[in-house]
Amino acid sequence: MTTAPIMPKGTAVWLIDNTALTFEQIAQFCGLHVLEVQALADDQSAVGMIGVDPIKLGQLTAEEIERCSKNPNARLLLTSSAIPQLRKKNKKKYVPLVKRQERPDAVAWLLKYYPDMPDSVICSLLSTTKSTVASIRERTHARMSELRPRDPVLLGFCSQVELDAAIASLKKDQKEKE
Repeated sequence: MTTAPIMPKGTAVWLIDNTALTFEQIAQFCGLHVLEVQALADDQSAVGMIGVDPIKLGQLTAEEIERCSKNPNARLLLTSSAIPQLRKKNKKKYVPLVKRQERPDAVAWLLKYYPDMPDSVICSLLSTTKSTVASIRERTHARMSELRPRDPVLLGFCSQVELDAAIASLKKDQKEKE
């Protein structure tokens, strides 16, 4: 996943002056058109602009630039620290009564497809209690016979990005245990 850096033209100027990257690589990374990058290189655009070092900003590493300099078809990738992290919601949003009755269905879906997912992760994803998750896991929930496992994203309890992040961290933890 790549996104345009903070100062695309300044970054492009620095990459033109200090690397052997192609105009296409620089344009793709900075979110500019190839002709804009060429105009920057020819001093037709942004005359006198001072380049912004993407290495100092933490957007790129020297190894990444070297890797792409050797292969003109390779694409520059932002460092993981430059990719914005999801912010935790401080304020809980209101969930209508009808939706609250669907929350156990979402818990059942997560437990069906990801039985190793910790209760704490399920609680934070779906804004539910540990006792609810535990009762569904142990099959002692009051409405157990009525539960239909349904995707929490489709029900609106979390976003696909949040769910993917939780699944990725679960897989990462499983690999570390092996």
